[in-house]
Amino acid sequence: MTGAWPLLRQLSLPEWRAHPWRHAVALLAVALGVALAFSVHLINGSALSEFSAAVRAANGEPDLSLRCAVREGCADTLLDAVAAADGVSLATPVVEVDTYAFAAPGPGAAGAAPARIALQVLGIDALQIAAVAPALLPRAADGQPRTAFLDPDRIFLNPAAQQRLGAKPGDALRLQRGLGTFTLQVAGSVAAGGGPLAVIDIAGAQQHFGLMGKLTRIDLRLSAGVSSAQLLQRLALPPELTAAAADDAAQKVSSLSRAYRVNLTVLALVALFVGGFLVFSVLALSVAQRTPVFALLGVLGLGAAERRRLVLLECLLVGVAGSLVGLVMGTGMAQLALRWLAGDLGGGYFPGVAPALAFSWPAAAAFGSLGIVAAMAGGWVPARQAAALAPAQALKGLGGTTGPAPSRWRPVLLLGAGALLALLPPLGGLPLAAYASVAALLLGGIACVPLAVNALLALLHPRRSALLLLAVERARHESATATVAVAGVVASLSLAVALTVMVSSFREGVSQWLDSVLPADLYARTAASSATADQAFLPPAFVEAAAAVPGVARVQGLRVRPISLSPDQPSVSLIARPLDQPAQQLPMVEPPRPLVAGEIGAYVSEAMVTLYGAEPGSQLRLPIGAASGVEVRVLGVWRDYARQFGAVAIDQADYRRLTGDTRINDLALWLQPEAAVDTVQAALRALAPDPALIEFAVPAQIRAMSLAIFDRSFAVTRYLQALAIGIGLFGIAASFSAQVLARRREFGLLAHLGFTRRQVIGVVAGEGAAWTAAGALVGLALGLLVSVVLVHVVNPQSFHWTMEMVLPWGRLAALCAAVLAAGSVTAAVSARAAASGDAVLAVKEDW
Repeated sequence: MTGAWPLLRQLSLPEWRAHPWRHAVALLAVALGVALAFSVHLINGSALSEFSAAVRAANGEPDLSLRCAVREGCADTLLDAVAAADGVSLATPVVEVDTYAFAAPGPGAAGAAPARIALQVLGIDALQIAAVAPALLPRAADGQPRTAFLDPDRIFLNPAAQQRLGAKPGDALRLQRGLGTFTLQVAGSVAAGGGPLAVIDIAGAQQHFGLMGKLTRIDLRLSAGVSSAQLLQRLALPPELTAAAADDAAQKVSSLSRAYRVNLTVLALVALFVGGFLVFSVLALSVAQRTPVFALLGVLGLGAAERRRLVLLECLLVGVAGSLVGLVMGTGMAQLALRWLAGDLGGGYFPGVAPALAFSWPAAAAFGSLGIVAAMAGGWVPARQAAALAPAQALKGLGGTTGPAPSRWRPVLLLGAGALLALLPPLGGLPLAAYASVAALLLGGIACVPLAVNALLALLHPRRSALLLLAVERARHESATATVAVAGVVASLSLAVALTVMVSSFREGVSQWLDSVLPADLYARTAASSATADQAFLPPAFVEAAAAVPGVARVQGLRVRPISLSPDQPSVSLIARPLDQPAQQLPMVEPPRPLVAGEIGAYVSEAMVTLYGAEPGSQLRLPIGAASGVEVRVLGVWRDYARQFGAVAIDQADYRRLTGDTRINDLALWLQPEAAVDTVQAALRALAPDPALIEFAVPAQIRAMSLAIFDRSFAVTRYLQALAIGIGLFGIAASFSAQVLARRREFGLLAHLGFTRRQVIGVVAGEGAAWTAAGALVGLALGLLVSVVLVHVVNPQSFHWTMEMVLPWGRLAALCAAVLAAGSVTAAVSARAAASGDAVLAVKEDW
């Protein structure tokens, strides 16, 4: 490369100064791809790091944690048995509760209803907590008793809770339980980071949250020389307790959010992929413009290797500059996203986390390298063209290279490899083989372009028009060049088609699912998430009173609670509801099996089949009821687009018989025909001690809000589609510009033979129409193939749910028609300048 530097200064820099916008566009394309991918990585990495730090602060650093298998907690008498075990140096109990607290109204908000803020409350033994979790040690504020941490009516807030709730020491803080509230006094602070968190004496947590005689976990410090494995061998754990590492929660979120993060990164890298085609187009045009110079230098002794190194050095400079700009842009985009989106990016994996930017030099090096690789890959074909230049022919303006005949086996092998890769299972929980399948399909589709051009032109036999005959024969003769000209169109159109089909299929699936799960006229709830469902609930008395409200025909309650089925997986949602007709009450994938007398039936979501192997007919142990749990028979599988980690639905009567839990989290109400929704809502609010604790929604509102969230989540795909199509069209414009520049003497000869300027432009436009039509057909077919992989392979392997494929033919036809029209017009515009010169002078250049 060093030997090419003087040539770069002599040959390339003047051309760059003459046409700076071309290389600036290529550089910007690389920068944009790097910026999108790097910003996504920084956002997710920062959020995950902050979330992990918050979990470590809340959990502390015990040698081992023993967690209760059931969410209601287990008897605190287990603490004495564990503390007395050989090898245990310290055992400290903890009660974990998720509820809501009410923020103080801000300045100028007098009379406004206080906002409800989700709050995690930890009941601890403050005399022992410093040994395992110093960040949870309560610090009494000035003016508070030194023993305030032992008062069951005093609470200590971390910085996030203080900020969100606007609470300071001495203030009264209202917390929710059921449809009622109680008040605690803020007595100080704790140093734990993360989302809003509060610490209270364990006796106060048991008293205020209905957990008398219960605890949810026991944190252990082990004696010197004793490992966790050794202790577990000595200690026969009762079925109520399961062993867990301190950072299990962070690891669960990391592993389950990994598919989401990887898919976002791959989607962002689409911009880098199409950016490589833009680099190719710009370099191909640049090489074509300098063909006479390359040819003259070739005659004078400049070898093919030097010409190839020169073009590759240009690509390297574009890649390095674009990557550096992209890394700066990506860092800024990540900083803005973390400030405005709090690191969540719509995935819901890091609720309540407001992370600071965590810059990563290794990641910057990796994504910068990807930008350089994309630029070098984009310039490889122009570099080979410069190397394969035939100097004598190029000096005569007859084209400098003769492309090889299109291979018939290469596209078959690539497409076959793509099909085989799509059949492989996920690797490490990620659809890596499916991503490779998409890449193989794209490359195979691009390799099909010359064959598609030949097949299309074989159908055309213009015998009456010499002009059309010349255009068709010229296009047929240069079919190998068509790959260079419309490769960007094929790649960008196929990606646009695939994303359009995927998003349309997903949106239609969500829409049909919402129709199935929202049969009632009105819905009421007090808990906005399953995490707070145990403390923010609708009591049985409220449900009974709601059924008697005038205008209400019938009500149906639904209990949702998280349960843990595996220590290395996030919690699963257990849904208890009336299921006398499951085929009509749940969106079943296939008809359910009949219930066998004496067994308890359960219906699982698709994620349960993937994550836990809960096939219909199998048995599943649920940690409810007895200490050892209860066995249920899986009778069917249903679609659930709301809970990625799995859901289990059982009949409400079975659930209440097993657990005695009569709480309700969501209430569905069917109204009488003449009833007014507003009147019924007002009557229901009057039944609650605090009307602000109840939220109401009608199906149309839930549906509109859900689809609006969906559209916002997939808005990035629209930008990527527009970017891909724009780059593809720019690529075909640059490719045809390169073609006509290399053929300017040919056009001069045609003009000398009597062809008018309009006829010459028509010949090139005809070639462009033929090539673009072939590219559009290949791009459409290829996009449909890729969409099959996205819908039926990538999506189930990443998120564990399925959907029916929907083909929006109107939008797909509009995409293809726009590409065809734009390709023909750009070809004609490109030929306009080349055909505008004097014919005699153009032919004279040949001598």
